[in-house]
Amino acid sequence: MKTVGFAKPCTIPPTRDMTLECCNILTQPTRLNKKFIQNQSLRKWQGLRDPVRNDSIASGRPVKLRRKWMEYQGIRNWEGLLDPLDDNLRGEILRYGDFVDAAYKSFDFNPSSPTYANCRFPKRTLFERSGFRDTGYRVTKHLRATSVIQLPRWMEKAPSWMFTQSSWIGYVAVSQNKAEIARLGRRDVVIAFRGTATCLEWLENLRATLTQLPNTECDKNGSDESGPMVERGFLSLYTSGTPIRPSLQEMVREESKRLLQTYGDEPLSLTIAGHSLGAALATLAAYDIKTTFNRVPVLVTVISFGGPRVGNRSFRQLLDKQGTKVLRIVNSNDVITKLPGFVIDGDQNDVADKGDLISMASFPSWIQKRMEDTQWVYAEVGRELRLSSKDSPYLNSINVATCHDLKTYLHLVNGFVSSSCPFVEKAKRFLGNRRR
Repeated sequence: MKTVGFAKPCTIPPTRDMTLECCNILTQPTRLNKKFIQNQSLRKWQGLRDPVRNDSIASGRPVKLRRKWMEYQGIRNWEGLLDPLDDNLRGEILRYGDFVDAAYKSFDFNPSSPTYANCRFPKRTLFERSGFRDTGYRVTKHLRATSVIQLPRWMEKAPSWMFTQSSWIGYVAVSQNKAEIARLGRRDVVIAFRGTATCLEWLENLRATLTQLPNTECDKNGSDESGPMVERGFLSLYTSGTPIRPSLQEMVREESKRLLQTYGDEPLSLTIAGHSLGAALATLAAYDIKTTFNRVPVLVTVISFGGPRVGNRSFRQLLDKQGTKVLRIVNSNDVITKLPGFVIDGDQNDVADKGDLISMASFPSWIQKRMEDTQWVYAEVGRELRLSSKDSPYLNSINVATCHDLKTYLHLVNGFVSSSCPFVEKAKRFLGNRRR
Protein backbone atom coordinates (compact mmCIF):
# COMPACT_ATOMS: atom_id res chain seq x y z
CA MET A 1 0.00 0.00 0.00
CA LYS A 2 1.38 3.38 -0.98
CA THR A 3 1.48 6.00 1.76
CA VAL A 4 1.00 9.73 1.75
CA GLY A 5 4.25 11.66 2.02
CA PHE A 6 3.20 14.84 3.81
CA ALA A 7 -0.18 14.87 5.56
CA LYS A 8 -0.17 18.38 7.09
CA PRO A 9 1.88 21.52 6.69
CA CYS A 10 4.18 22.69 9.47
CA THR A 11 3.52 19.91 12.00
CA ILE A 12 7.20 19.14 12.57
CA PRO A 13 9.34 21.24 14.90
CA PRO A 14 12.44 22.20 12.87
CA THR A 15 16.06 21.60 13.61
CA ARG A 16 18.73 24.08 12.49
CA ASP A 17 19.30 21.99 9.37
CA MET A 18 15.63 22.26 8.53
CA THR A 19 15.43 26.06 8.88
CA LEU A 20 15.97 26.75 5.16
CA GLU A 21 13.35 24.20 4.18
CA CYS A 22 10.96 25.77 6.68
CA CYS A 23 11.47 29.23 5.17
CA ASN A 24 10.88 27.87 1.66
CA ILE A 25 7.57 26.35 2.74
CA LEU A 26 6.45 29.43 4.65
CA THR A 27 7.11 31.77 1.74
CA GLN A 28 4.90 29.77 -0.63
CA PRO A 29 1.45 29.83 1.03
CA THR A 30 -0.49 29.19 -2.17
CA ARG A 31 1.33 25.97 -3.03
CA LEU A 32 1.19 24.92 0.62
CA ASN A 33 -2.54 25.50 0.78
CA LYS A 34 -3.17 23.41 -2.34
CA LYS A 35 -1.21 20.48 -0.93
CA PHE A 36 -3.15 20.71 2.30
CA ILE A 37 -6.50 20.73 0.53
CA GLN A 38 -5.48 17.77 -1.63
CA ASN A 39 -4.55 15.72 1.44
CA GLN A 40 -7.24 17.02 3.78
CA SER A 41 -9.40 13.89 3.57
CA LEU A 42 -6.40 11.68 4.42
CA ARG A 43 -8.13 8.70 2.83
CA LYS A 44 -4.93 6.85 2.14
CA TRP A 45 -3.85 7.32 5.75
CA GLN A 46 -7.18 5.96 6.94
CA GLY A 47 -6.66 2.90 4.77
CA LEU A 48 -3.20 2.54 6.23
CA ARG A 49 -4.52 2.49 9.73
CA ASP A 50 -7.54 0.21 9.49
CA PRO A 51 -6.14 -3.21 8.47
CA VAL A 52 -4.19 -3.71 11.67
CA ARG A 53 -6.73 -2.72 14.26
CA ASN A 54 -7.29 -5.31 16.98
CA ASP A 55 -10.57 -7.19 17.16
CA SER A 56 -12.31 -5.05 19.79
CA ILE A 57 -11.47 -1.81 18.00
CA ALA A 58 -12.25 -3.05 14.49
CA SER A 59 -15.61 -4.45 15.50
CA GLY A 60 -16.59 -1.22 17.26
CA ARG A 61 -17.12 -3.00 20.60
CA PRO A 62 -15.86 -0.66 23.36
CA VAL A 63 -13.94 -2.30 26.16
CA LYS A 64 -15.15 -1.68 29.71
CA LEU A 65 -12.23 -0.47 31.80
CA ARG A 66 -14.07 0.09 35.08
CA ARG A 67 -11.95 -0.99 38.06
CA LYS A 68 -8.72 -1.22 36.06
CA TRP A 69 -8.89 2.29 34.63
CA MET A 70 -6.15 3.59 36.93
CA GLU A 71 -3.73 0.97 35.59
CA TYR A 72 -4.37 2.15 32.04
CA GLN A 73 -3.87 5.75 33.20
CA GLY A 74 -0.42 4.79 34.53
CA ILE A 75 -0.86 4.47 38.30
CA ARG A 76 1.74 1.66 38.15
CA ASN A 77 3.72 3.23 35.31
CA TRP A 78 2.10 0.79 32.84
CA GLU A 79 4.09 -2.09 34.28
CA GLY A 80 3.39 -5.28 32.29
CA LEU A 81 1.17 -3.47 29.78
CA LEU A 82 3.70 -2.29 27.18
CA ASP A 83 5.62 -5.40 26.13
CA PRO A 84 3.52 -7.02 24.81
CA LEU A 85 1.14 -4.10 24.34
CA ASP A 86 -2.11 -4.70 26.19
CA ASP A 87 -5.06 -4.47 23.79
CA ASN A 88 -7.12 -2.33 26.18
CA LEU A 89 -4.24 0.10 26.55
CA ARG A 90 -3.82 0.08 22.76
CA GLY A 91 -7.44 1.15 22.42
CA GLU A 92 -6.98 3.97 24.95
CA ILE A 93 -3.83 5.27 23.22
CA LEU A 94 -5.63 5.29 19.86
CA ARG A 95 -8.64 7.02 21.38
CA TYR A 96 -6.55 9.82 22.85
CA GLY A 97 -4.68 10.03 19.57
CA ASP A 98 -8.03 10.70 17.89
CA PHE A 99 -8.61 13.62 20.28
CA VAL A 100 -5.30 15.11 19.10
CA ASP A 101 -6.20 14.41 15.48
CA ALA A 102 -9.45 16.35 16.00
CA ALA A 103 -7.34 19.34 17.08
CA TYR A 104 -5.42 19.17 13.79
CA LYS A 105 -8.55 18.83 11.68
CA SER A 106 -10.23 21.74 13.46
CA PHE A 107 -7.32 24.14 12.87
CA ASP A 108 -7.42 26.54 9.91
CA PHE A 109 -4.09 26.00 8.11
CA ASN A 110 -4.98 28.25 5.15
CA PRO A 111 -2.82 31.44 5.30
CA SER A 112 -5.19 33.27 2.92
CA SER A 113 -8.23 32.56 5.09
CA PRO A 114 -9.61 35.33 7.34
CA THR A 115 -9.78 32.74 10.15
CA TYR A 116 -6.19 31.50 9.69
CA ALA A 117 -4.69 30.05 12.90
CA ASN A 118 -8.10 29.84 14.55
CA CYS A 119 -10.45 26.94 15.18
CA ARG A 120 -12.76 26.30 12.25
CA PHE A 121 -15.58 24.87 14.37
CA PRO A 122 -17.56 25.95 17.44
CA LYS A 123 -17.20 23.93 20.62
CA ARG A 124 -20.63 22.32 20.27
CA THR A 125 -19.89 20.67 16.89
CA LEU A 126 -16.09 20.36 16.92
CA PHE A 127 -15.96 16.58 17.24
CA GLU A 128 -18.68 15.87 14.71
CA ARG A 129 -17.32 18.27 12.08
CA SER A 130 -13.77 16.99 12.49
CA GLY A 131 -14.96 13.43 11.83
CA PHE A 132 -14.61 12.22 15.42
CA ARG A 133 -18.17 11.22 16.30
CA ASP A 134 -19.85 9.52 19.26
CA THR A 135 -17.06 10.42 21.68
CA GLY A 136 -19.31 10.88 24.71
CA TYR A 137 -17.32 14.07 25.43
CA ARG A 138 -18.22 17.74 25.23
CA VAL A 139 -15.72 20.52 24.45
CA THR A 140 -15.78 23.08 27.27
CA LYS A 141 -12.98 25.48 26.31
CA HIS A 142 -10.81 26.54 23.38
CA LEU A 143 -7.12 27.07 24.14
CA ARG A 144 -4.64 29.47 22.53
CA ALA A 145 -0.86 29.81 22.65
CA THR A 146 1.00 33.11 22.24
CA SER A 147 4.52 33.82 21.05
CA VAL A 148 6.47 36.90 22.13
CA ILE A 149 9.06 36.65 19.35
CA GLN A 150 9.46 39.90 17.40
CA LEU A 151 10.42 39.47 13.76
CA PRO A 152 13.10 41.87 12.45
CA ARG A 153 12.12 45.14 10.74
CA TRP A 154 13.38 44.01 7.36
CA MET A 155 10.51 41.51 7.32
CA GLU A 156 7.86 44.22 7.59
CA LYS A 157 6.76 43.64 4.00
CA ALA A 158 6.34 39.90 4.55
CA PRO A 159 2.78 38.46 4.45
CA SER A 160 0.80 39.32 7.57
CA TRP A 161 0.12 35.68 8.40
CA MET A 162 3.80 35.24 9.23
CA PHE A 163 3.33 37.63 12.17
CA THR A 164 0.44 35.71 13.73
CA GLN A 165 1.20 36.02 17.43
CA SER A 166 -1.62 34.06 19.02
CA SER A 167 -3.12 30.88 17.58
CA TRP A 168 -5.61 28.19 18.53
CA ILE A 169 -3.62 25.28 19.98
CA GLY A 170 -6.25 22.84 21.27
CA TYR A 171 -9.20 22.38 23.60
CA VAL A 172 -10.52 20.96 26.85
CA ALA A 173 -13.27 18.31 26.76
CA VAL A 174 -15.16 16.44 29.47
CA SER A 175 -16.92 13.07 29.28
CA GLN A 176 -20.69 13.67 29.60
CA ASN A 177 -22.34 10.53 28.26
CA LYS A 178 -23.43 8.26 31.11
CA ALA A 179 -22.66 5.08 29.18
CA GLU A 180 -19.14 6.34 28.37
CA ILE A 181 -18.52 7.34 31.99
CA ALA A 182 -19.65 3.87 33.10
CA ARG A 183 -17.34 2.25 30.52
CA LEU A 184 -14.37 4.34 31.62
CA GLY A 185 -15.06 3.80 35.31
CA ARG A 186 -14.75 7.56 35.98
CA ARG A 187 -15.39 10.96 34.47
CA ASP A 188 -12.50 11.93 32.21
CA VAL A 189 -11.19 15.39 31.36
CA VAL A 190 -9.13 15.59 28.15
CA ILE A 191 -6.81 18.41 27.16
CA ALA A 192 -5.63 17.96 23.56
CA PHE A 193 -2.85 19.93 21.83
CA ARG A 194 -1.88 19.99 18.14
CA GLY A 195 1.71 20.30 16.89
CA THR A 196 3.58 23.22 15.30
CA ALA A 197 1.58 25.17 12.70
CA THR A 198 2.50 28.87 12.56
CA CYS A 199 5.68 30.71 11.64
CA LEU A 200 6.31 32.04 15.16
CA GLU A 201 5.74 28.58 16.65
CA TRP A 202 8.47 27.25 14.37
CA LEU A 203 10.79 29.98 15.58
CA GLU A 204 9.95 29.22 19.22
CA ASN A 205 10.96 25.62 18.58
CA LEU A 206 14.42 26.85 17.61
CA ARG A 207 14.94 28.44 21.02
CA ALA A 208 16.25 25.11 22.21
CA THR A 209 18.43 26.01 25.18
CA LEU A 210 17.24 25.20 28.69
CA THR A 211 15.94 27.90 31.00
CA GLN A 212 15.06 27.92 34.70
CA LEU A 213 11.55 26.71 35.50
CA PRO A 214 9.95 29.56 37.49
CA ASN A 215 8.50 29.20 40.99
CA THR A 216 10.65 26.23 41.98
CA GLU A 217 12.62 25.93 45.21
CA CYS A 218 15.91 26.80 43.47
CA ASP A 219 14.28 29.83 41.92
CA LYS A 220 12.79 31.04 45.21
CA ASN A 221 15.98 30.55 47.22
CA GLY A 222 18.23 32.11 44.59
CA SER A 223 20.30 28.93 44.46
CA ASP A 224 23.23 28.64 42.07
CA GLU A 225 22.18 25.07 41.27
CA SER A 226 20.61 24.67 37.86
CA GLY A 227 17.54 22.96 39.32
CA PRO A 228 14.54 22.10 37.11
CA MET A 229 14.99 23.56 33.62
CA VAL A 230 12.89 23.30 30.46
CA GLU A 231 13.22 24.27 26.80
CA ARG A 232 13.00 28.05 26.43
CA GLY A 233 10.65 28.15 23.43
CA PHE A 234 8.16 25.65 24.84
CA LEU A 235 7.99 27.53 28.15
CA SER A 236 7.49 30.82 26.31
CA LEU A 237 4.53 29.46 24.33
CA TYR A 238 2.99 28.11 27.53
CA THR A 239 3.42 31.17 29.76
CA SER A 240 3.31 34.17 27.36
CA GLY A 241 0.25 36.36 27.00
CA THR A 242 -0.76 39.82 25.87
CA PRO A 243 -2.94 42.55 27.41
CA ILE A 244 -5.88 41.20 25.43
CA ARG A 245 -4.92 37.51 25.29
CA PRO A 246 -4.41 35.41 28.42
CA SER A 247 -1.55 32.93 28.32
CA LEU A 248 -2.11 29.25 27.68
CA GLN A 249 -1.06 28.66 31.27
CA GLU A 250 -3.79 30.98 32.57
CA MET A 251 -6.45 29.32 30.43
CA VAL A 252 -5.41 25.80 31.51
CA ARG A 253 -5.39 26.80 35.18
CA GLU A 254 -8.75 28.57 34.99
CA GLU A 255 -10.54 25.68 33.28
CA SER A 256 -8.85 23.05 35.48
CA LYS A 257 -9.97 24.89 38.59
CA ARG A 258 -13.54 25.12 37.34
CA LEU A 259 -13.71 21.43 36.43
CA LEU A 260 -12.13 20.31 39.69
CA GLN A 261 -14.72 22.34 41.61
CA THR A 262 -17.53 20.93 39.48
CA TYR A 263 -16.54 17.24 39.41
CA GLY A 264 -14.02 16.92 42.24
CA ASP A 265 -16.32 14.69 44.32
CA GLU A 266 -16.56 12.07 41.53
CA PRO A 267 -13.99 9.52 40.36
CA LEU A 268 -12.06 11.75 37.96
CA SER A 269 -9.04 11.60 35.67
CA LEU A 270 -7.20 14.30 33.75
CA THR A 271 -5.58 13.17 30.51
CA ILE A 272 -3.40 15.57 28.53
CA ALA A 273 -2.56 14.37 25.02
CA GLY A 274 -0.44 16.01 22.35
CA HIS A 275 1.67 15.45 19.27
CA SER A 276 5.07 17.04 18.58
CA LEU A 277 5.02 20.57 20.05
CA GLY A 278 1.68 19.61 21.60
CA ALA A 279 3.36 16.76 23.47
CA ALA A 280 5.85 19.21 25.00
CA LEU A 281 3.06 21.58 26.01
CA ALA A 282 1.12 18.64 27.46
CA THR A 283 4.06 17.80 29.73
CA LEU A 284 4.36 21.42 30.90
CA ALA A 285 0.61 21.65 31.48
CA ALA A 286 0.59 18.45 33.56
CA TYR A 287 3.46 19.75 35.70
CA ASP A 288 1.70 23.10 36.11
CA ILE A 289 -1.64 21.59 37.13
CA LYS A 290 -0.02 19.32 39.73
CA THR A 291 1.98 22.26 41.07
CA THR A 292 -0.86 24.80 41.12
CA PHE A 293 -3.40 22.42 42.64
CA ASN A 294 -1.09 20.53 44.99
CA ARG A 295 -4.01 18.58 46.39
CA VAL A 296 -5.36 17.46 43.03
CA PRO A 297 -7.60 14.44 43.82
CA VAL A 298 -7.16 13.06 40.31
CA LEU A 299 -4.62 11.09 38.35
CA VAL A 300 -2.90 13.40 35.85
CA THR A 301 -1.65 11.49 32.80
CA VAL A 302 0.22 12.64 29.68
CA ILE A 303 -0.08 10.70 26.41
CA SER A 304 2.75 11.99 24.23
CA PHE A 305 3.02 11.24 20.50
CA GLY A 306 6.34 12.05 18.84
CA GLY A 307 7.26 14.54 21.52
CA PRO A 308 10.61 16.34 21.60
CA ARG A 309 12.66 16.54 24.79
CA VAL A 310 11.30 19.04 27.30
CA GLY A 311 13.62 19.45 30.30
CA ASN A 312 16.64 18.32 32.28
CA ARG A 313 17.08 15.58 34.89
CA SER A 314 15.87 17.81 37.73
CA PHE A 315 12.65 18.46 35.81
CA ARG A 316 12.14 14.74 35.28
CA GLN A 317 12.70 14.09 38.98
CA LEU A 318 10.19 16.80 39.82
CA LEU A 319 7.56 15.14 37.62
CA ASP A 320 8.22 11.78 39.26
CA LYS A 321 8.01 13.30 42.75
CA GLN A 322 4.66 14.97 42.13
CA GLY A 323 3.21 11.76 40.65
CA THR A 324 2.64 12.98 37.09
CA LYS A 325 2.39 9.98 34.74
CA VAL A 326 3.85 10.32 31.25
CA LEU A 327 3.58 7.72 28.48
CA ARG A 328 5.84 8.65 25.56
CA ILE A 329 5.06 6.94 22.26
CA VAL A 330 8.26 7.16 20.22
CA ASN A 331 9.06 6.17 16.64
CA SER A 332 12.72 5.13 16.47
CA ASN A 333 12.90 6.60 12.95
CA ASP A 334 11.51 9.98 14.04
CA VAL A 335 14.35 12.51 14.41
CA ILE A 336 12.14 14.95 16.34
CA THR A 337 12.09 12.65 19.37
CA LYS A 338 15.89 12.92 19.53
CA LEU A 339 15.79 16.73 19.79
CA PRO A 340 16.62 19.22 21.15
CA GLY A 341 20.06 18.98 22.77
CA PHE A 342 21.52 15.69 23.86
CA VAL A 343 21.01 13.24 26.71
CA ILE A 344 23.65 12.28 29.25
CA ASP A 345 22.16 9.79 31.63
CA GLY A 346 22.96 6.73 33.63
CA ASP A 347 19.87 5.91 35.66
CA GLN A 348 17.09 5.50 33.12
CA ASN A 349 15.79 1.96 32.98
CA ASP A 350 12.85 2.26 30.62
CA VAL A 351 14.59 3.47 27.48
CA ALA A 352 14.81 0.68 24.93
CA ASP A 353 17.32 2.31 22.61
CA LYS A 354 20.41 2.71 24.78
CA GLY A 355 22.32 4.00 21.79
CA ASP A 356 20.57 7.35 22.28
CA LEU A 357 22.18 7.78 25.70
CA ILE A 358 25.66 8.64 26.94
CA SER A 359 26.41 7.21 30.38
CA MET A 360 27.03 9.96 32.93
CA ALA A 361 29.28 7.58 34.88
CA SER A 362 31.80 7.59 32.02
CA PHE A 363 32.72 11.23 32.69
CA PRO A 364 34.52 12.84 35.67
CA SER A 365 32.25 14.97 37.87
CA TRP A 366 33.76 18.27 36.71
CA ILE A 367 33.05 17.39 33.06
CA GLN A 368 29.51 16.41 33.98
CA LYS A 369 29.00 19.81 35.60
CA ARG A 370 30.48 21.66 32.64
CA MET A 371 28.23 19.78 30.18
CA GLU A 372 25.11 20.51 32.20
CA ASP A 373 26.08 24.19 32.40
CA THR A 374 25.90 24.39 28.60
CA GLN A 375 22.07 24.32 28.92
CA TRP A 376 21.88 21.66 26.21
CA VAL A 377 21.72 18.54 28.40
CA TYR A 378 18.20 17.11 28.46
CA ALA A 379 16.59 14.02 30.01
CA GLU A 380 13.79 11.80 28.78
CA VAL A 381 10.69 11.75 30.98
CA GLY A 382 8.12 9.13 31.86
CA ARG A 383 7.67 5.64 30.45
CA GLU A 384 8.41 4.89 26.82
CA LEU A 385 6.63 2.80 24.19
CA ARG A 386 9.12 2.53 21.34
CA LEU A 387 7.91 1.73 17.83
CA SER A 388 9.56 1.72 14.41
CA SER A 389 8.37 2.64 10.92
CA LYS A 390 10.63 -0.06 9.52
CA ASP A 391 8.52 -2.74 11.19
CA SER A 392 5.37 -1.83 9.25
CA PRO A 393 4.69 -3.70 5.98
CA TYR A 394 2.52 -0.74 4.90
CA LEU A 395 5.16 1.98 5.04
CA ASN A 396 6.90 1.55 1.69
CA SER A 397 9.03 4.67 2.01
CA ILE A 398 10.52 6.33 5.06
CA ASN A 399 11.16 10.06 5.30
CA VAL A 400 11.18 12.71 8.01
CA ALA A 401 7.58 13.77 7.38
CA THR A 402 5.96 10.34 7.43
CA CYS A 403 8.01 9.17 10.41
CA HIS A 404 6.80 12.10 12.48
CA ASP A 405 3.20 12.32 11.31
CA LEU A 406 0.51 11.56 13.90
CA LYS A 407 -1.20 9.15 11.46
CA THR A 408 2.00 7.10 11.31
CA TYR A 409 2.07 6.90 15.10
CA LEU A 410 -1.52 5.69 15.29
CA HIS A 411 -0.84 3.14 12.55
CA LEU A 412 2.21 1.81 14.41
CA VAL A 413 0.33 1.59 17.71
CA ASN A 414 -2.37 -0.40 15.90
CA GLY A 415 0.06 -3.01 14.68
CA PHE A 416 2.62 -3.16 17.49
CA VAL A 417 2.71 -6.44 19.44
CA SER A 418 5.99 -6.65 21.39
CA SER A 419 9.70 -5.94 21.05
CA SER A 420 10.31 -9.55 19.99
CA CYS A 421 7.49 -9.48 17.42
CA PRO A 422 7.07 -5.76 16.75
CA PHE A 423 4.42 -5.69 14.05
CA VAL A 424 1.80 -8.16 12.88
CA GLU A 425 -0.41 -7.99 9.82
CA LYS A 426 -3.77 -8.63 11.44
CA ALA A 427 -6.00 -10.63 9.08
CA LYS A 428 -6.64 -8.66 5.92
CA ARG A 429 -10.30 -9.50 6.32
CA PHE A 430 -10.64 -6.30 8.42
CA LEU A 431 -9.74 -4.23 5.38
CA GLY A 432 -11.88 -6.40 3.14
CA ASN A 433 -14.89 -6.08 5.45
CA ARG A 434 -14.59 -2.29 5.40
CA ARG A 435 -14.50 -2.20 1.61
CA ARG A 436 -17.63 -4.28 1.16
